[in-house]
Amino acid sequence: MKTVDTIRGSDWTAREVRLIVADYLAMLVSELTGQSYNKAARRRALLEHLPGRSGGSIEFKHANISAVLIELGFPYLRGYKPRANFQRSVLVDEVAAQVSQHVILDDAALAAVQRPAVNADVLDFHRVKTPAPTREISAKEPTASYERVAIKRDYLEREARNRSLGVAGEHFALEFERWRLIQLGAPQLADRVVHAAEKEGDGLGYDIRSFEADGNDRYIEVKTTSFGERTPFFVSANEVKFSREQARQFHLYRLFDFRAAPRLFQLDGAIDQHCHLDATTYRASFG
Repeated sequence: MKTVDTIRGSDWTAREVRLIVADYLAMLVSELTGQSYNKAARRRALLEHLPGRSGGSIEFKHANISAVLIELGFPYLRGYKPRANFQRSVLVDEVAAQVSQHVILDDAALAAVQRPAVNADVLDFHRVKTPAPTREISAKEPTASYERVAIKRDYLEREARNRSLGVAGEHFALEFERWRLIQLGAPQLADRVVHAAEKEGDGLGYDIRSFEADGNDRYIEVKTTSFGERTPFFVSANEVKFSREQARQFHLYRLFDFRAAPRLFQLDGAIDQHCHLDATTYRASFG
């Protein structure tokens, strides 16, 4: 089976992969530390060292690197939606090798996921909701020797444990839910929406108890990230079980880009209908 790289042109050499990975990680450090950078200018500079490659092929390889970083528990660059079809043996090894030696990236990623968060101000909830990503069926290059790469730390899992970010996301979803009911003409129900995780404790299988416009119960689990929409999230066995048992009433709100401009998409019913679930950790991803 041919990979996308092969279809679009010749396979990337080890030298080419090394250069583009280094350039991507440099941009990622800038993004995580809040420093500006120019994607177009960096792409033009990189092309000077990659004769025969096009701007489009570089963009596509950047998307492949995003997919590898997710596997390694790293955030990915905004604007480079992860694409899972790539030269696994070459690209995974190179990304893993470079991130393992990148001290500044480690510091930047750790600081980004552990930074406290506060409630977000939203002036217009009309602009918040987006379509949910679709689950990809990846035609990955077969490599019998490949195993999941050992990583120093899973930054995405650490972000999932950032309590202030989680609480801020729940409060955002609470206000969104009240706004939704008012828009549906049910302000009396909006006043009855409950932040169940705060009032009754964790372990319910959901965070917010709300309503449909007809008064039926609506159970909402909230997962929040500061990173992109395809960033994996973590769910408990109890949440998965509850989503299956209450499939008609269960909704997962995935908040993303929370610190910059909060948006959300909604997954209705059993979580495993929408995501691949890692059987050990219930790490839910779309690729």
